[in-house]
Amino acid sequence: MNRTMFAALILGCIAGQCALADDADHLITVNHYVRVRSTVPAIEGQTTQIYVREVTLAGTVLRGGALPGRVALFVHGAGTPAEVAFDVPYQDYSWMRYLARAGFDVFAMDMTGYGRSTRPTPMNDPCDLSREQQAAFVPSLLAAPCDAAYPHQMTTLASDWNDLDAVVDSVRALRHVDRVSLLAWSLGGPRAGGYAAQHPEKIEKLVLLAPAYNRAASASAPAQVPANGAAMNTQSHAEFTAGWDRQVGCPDQYDAATSDSVWSEMIASDPVGATWGPGVRRAPQVTSWGWTQAAVAKTQIPALLVSGAHDKQVNPERVRELYADLGSHQKVFIDLACSSHNAMWEKNHRLLFQASRDWLVHGSVNGTQEGMLRLGY
Repeated sequence: MNRTMFAALILGCIAGQCALADDADHLITVNHYVRVRSTVPAIEGQTTQIYVREVTLAGTVLRGGALPGRVALFVHGAGTPAEVAFDVPYQDYSWMRYLARAGFDVFAMDMTGYGRSTRPTPMNDPCDLSREQQAAFVPSLLAAPCDAAYPHQMTTLASDWNDLDAVVDSVRALRHVDRVSLLAWSLGGPRAGGYAAQHPEKIEKLVLLAPAYNRAASASAPAQVPANGAAMNTQSHAEFTAGWDRQVGCPDQYDAATSDSVWSEMIASDPVGATWGPGVRRAPQVTSWGWTQAAVAKTQIPALLVSGAHDKQVNPERVRELYADLGSHQKVFIDLACSSHNAMWEKNHRLLFQASRDWLVHGSVNGTQEGMLRLGY
């Protein structure tokens, strides 16, 4: 029996189906599906599936699990699914595989409505887009603009926390650990940071890239109907590229081949959206609340915060405010040069990856456990 077949026999899944793959670095990829009793308003009470990708060294599997402190879970932002954001199949741009090679058992999850996780039925109806976004699909998909059948916010931060809790508990049980570390990007900040504030006993460390922190965030959920009456949004290839290009602030900040790889994976993660117009990725409409200044002040979990110098989606000043408000005495803020909101896909991605590894292993970056650092300048 070869090593891959043996690993397939002993690895198992959290729940549902799984698939294994092996590469030249002896990394194994496993697809898990975690069953969740949904709190998403459109499907509340139904049993849904959350897709979780795992990447780890074969040796980690063969010895029965990761070492203490070496289990990490990635949490995505408002638009891009986790396996697309953190496991780019181009050169060395996969953050997941970087950490796996460093001895971590690495997981990434898609919230309800994203990627390979359950997508509520209203997401299949282009009428549930805003009138502005519908216009891009007339007449190819719609004869004319139409009224939304479900004019409500599709998911909530509370339903995201419910999904996250199910996955954290499943990973803890699978790998026989009390705590996991969370790495999050953009709106993943309120998702992971807000969850960690509620469940500090389950979280080892935090790594937050461009976390969407708002000092004025409400402590309670907003009204269920969003301002534009849309349940979801879409992004085309042109919109994806334009949003990135407006954040370029230095030569050769990103490689076009990396962008092509990301977009290819984005479309593959949404086979329905791929058939809409020129091909789009769909994502639920969400709002940020609950991750308040008071909750942040009480958070004692060691936290690494990273902001790209040219980020125009989450102002670096907001990340500095999060650093100032965090109650933890073990916290570092990194100002990453020549980087945008998409820092993990750009030229200084290795600096980001290395900093995250050092933080998760040592609780410090360049020997610093508390303070502000500038990298890549």
